[in-house]
Amino acid sequence: TEVATQEVQPDPKTPCANWMGGAPGYPGHNGLPGRDGKDGKDGLKGEKGEEGPQGPKGDQGEMGVPGREGPRGFPGYPGQKGEKGEGSFVYRSAFSVGLTERAPHPNVPIRFSKIFYNEQNHYDASTGKFLCSIPGTYYFAYHLTVYLTDVKVSLYKKDKAVIFTYDQFQKNNVDQASGSVLLHLSSGDEVWLQVYGEGDNNGVYADNINDSTFMGFLLYPDLD
Repeated sequence: TEVATQEVQPDPKTPCANWMGGAPGYPGHNGLPGRDGKDGKDGLKGEKGEEGPQGPKGDQGEMGVPGREGPRGFPGYPGQKGEKGEGSFVYRSAFSVGLTERAPHPNVPIRFSKIFYNEQNHYDASTGKFLCSIPGTYYFAYHLTVYLTDVKVSLYKKDKAVIFTYDQFQKNNVDQASGSVLLHLSSGDEVWLQVYGEGDNNGVYADNINDSTFMGFLLYPDLD
């Protein structure tokens, strides 16, 4: 009886537990994916890769700050002599003339026929007139010997008297009369000296030891 009481009972979880045990179940469905894990630690530095192809040329950068001035170099060797250049136009106009005949006629241009300088031929000895070819400012002057009678002369520009000079003759003496002026002339203007008044005022004189002169020259041209 004691042996029968202690008889080992079978495990209820085993298939042969007893006649009440069911059939095995089917495998369940896959569960939902789990959440991403945390980033792992950086691995060791890899080996240097091969050099890639050259890329396209980039845009030009901004100009940098000028550098410091370098040391002064040695003088170079003299270069070869250049060719002769074309000369610029030089504005020239001048004359200087003297009287050869005594007592010029009044109220007509005095013809100074002794030529000291007239390279440009702007003074006409046949008429006694200076003809302006270069517009600009001119200087004119005259120095006259006075003898035998009084002298009244005037400097004319374009048929109009500009300045007057009068000298009263003293007997047994040789006197001098002079005048000068700056004038602006246009191309074609004429300038000359002329005795004015009656015929007894033409004591302008010249001989082999006494001169009466008339001169003028361009001071500066009108560049415009």
